[in-house]
Amino acid sequence: MKPGTKLGIAALALAVGTTVLWFRLTGTVGLPDSRAGFVVAWLGAAALGVFAFIRGTSIPGALPPVLGMLVSGFLLYTVYISPQTLDIAKSIKVGDTIPHFTALDGHGETFDSASLHGHLVLIKFFRAHW
Repeated sequence: MKPGTKLGIAALALAVGTTVLWFRLTGTVGLPDSRAGFVVAWLGAAALGVFAFIRGTSIPGALPPVLGMLVSGFLLYTVYISPQTLDIAKSIKVGDTIPHFTALDGHGETFDSASLHGHLVLIKFFRAHW
C-alpha cells in the first residue's frame, strides 16, 4: 500500500468520524456554540487528502482521499453558509409576552397566537443545523 493511500484512508476516517459526531449532536440539539473544533477537523481531513496525492497513491487508493475531501468540503460549506447568530436585543426572554403570530399547525390549519391569551404556555424551539 502506497503512503498516500494510508493518508487518504486517514482523511476519510477523520471526515466521516467528525461528520457522524456532528449529526449525533444535531439529533440531540447538542451542538456546541463554537464550531471551531469541527472546522479544524474538516480542514485537517481535506489537507490529509491533498497530502495523500502529494505522497502518491494508486488509482483505487485515490478514492478515500477524494471522498474525505468531498465530505469535508461539503460540511465546511454548509457551516459557512448557515451561521447561527443571536440578536440579544430582539430575543424573547423567560416571562416576556410573545409577539403576535400566525402559523400552520400540524393539521394544515391556521393557528393564531391570540388564542393563547390568558393561558400559561410553554413554547419549545429547536435549533437545527442541516
